[in-house]
Amino acid sequence: MGDLKLEKLPDRTPVKLTITITPSLNRALQAYAELYRETYGQTEPVPELIPFMLESFLASDRSYTKALKNRPAEAMRAGTRATRQKQRLGDASPPES
Repeated sequence: MGDLKLEKLPDRTPVKLTITITPSLNRALQAYAELYRETYGQTEPVPELIPFMLESFLASDRSYTKALKNRPAEAMRAGTRATRQKQRLGDASPPES
């Protein structure tokens, strides 16, 4: 069978995670959800925003992405869109000093 442009799809089975947060973090998340509503005109509950916030945080953490780049097995298990995209594109970010 020939090579396909599309790689095998990752596991998409949802994982439910329950956490306990501080009252101040809860207030900050509620304020963020309100700002999101004001910005985009669409109400999204905090639990819907959190996975995207975490994914964005991980994708923007240069030390994390650099460490994953040196550990391909962990990078594939991490499975964030940004990590997979950076691996495919060869991480076009500027070198760190």
